[in-house]
Amino acid sequence: MKNLNFRHLFYFWAVAQRGHLTRTAEELHVSQSALSAQIRQLEAYLGAPLFERERRELQLTDFGASVLDYADSIFRLGQELMASVRGGPGRAIQQLHVGLVATLSRNFTESLLRPLFGRSDVRLALKSGSLDELLEGLRLHKIDLVLSNKPVVAGGERPWRCTKLSRQAVCLIGPRRAVRRRFKLPEDLRGKRMVLPGPSSDVRTQFDLWCERKQLSIEVAAEADDMAMLRLLARDSRAIALLPEVVVRDELRVGLLERYCVVPSVFEDFYAITAFRHSPSVLVRELLGRLMA
Repeated sequence: MKNLNFRHLFYFWAVAQRGHLTRTAEELHVSQSALSAQIRQLEAYLGAPLFERERRELQLTDFGASVLDYADSIFRLGQELMASVRGGPGRAIQQLHVGLVATLSRNFTESLLRPLFGRSDVRLALKSGSLDELLEGLRLHKIDLVLSNKPVVAGGERPWRCTKLSRQAVCLIGPRRAVRRRFKLPEDLRGKRMVLPGPSSDVRTQFDLWCERKQLSIEVAAEADDMAMLRLLARDSRAIALLPEVVVRDELRVGLLERYCVVPSVFEDFYAITAFRHSPSVLVRELLGRLMA
């Protein structure tokens, strides 16, 4: 059996990451026909198709996804080798691409990733977006880890691994009160103006159900899906905000805001989502191992 042609494998790897033949050919400065021919030769050598075409984009077959897993390991090691050569012995730079769902608290994210901040051998690349966008990046090996406040379910074409990292209570937070007494639920919330997560949020769903059970009517002053925007609204609107405490940690510490109470039976869960890899990222294993310890 002849040795594997690694140039063919590299071209396949490049196309699989981008999902587009023309775009990849332009970036690699080769003709589209030459690139297509290289991939056909690799398919003939391996004995099975690697891609199926959907409209103008290429989708990996199940076999192609398996081959990509190996190719990703091979070329990731090559990148680490070159980083080690450039940095001298023992100075390999490891890259970790992390996807952050836009509704996730940045303070929470910082707490999760803090163990990596001071490491000179690690380069973090953070990308924010919708869960669907980030999962697509995970599928194409452009992202190593997705942090989300929504779980995902694994399927045949989406071999996700979803690990629950933590659960946090959700609080009512607002401007400092002149009267220093315990905030009573639901009495003290009736008719109040509130800043809430958007309707698609699990926290909002839980809170709406809680209000329904308590026959509680409130006025929605503002709602937002983005956690950074919710933080600003909580700080500046003078309304009562529904948030995990970690989101406004700094404002609470300096006294700009006050925690009124914890809302019973309302929680936010946080998840780490990875894809099945033949050779998982060492950094991802280390990070999740520390978080789950």
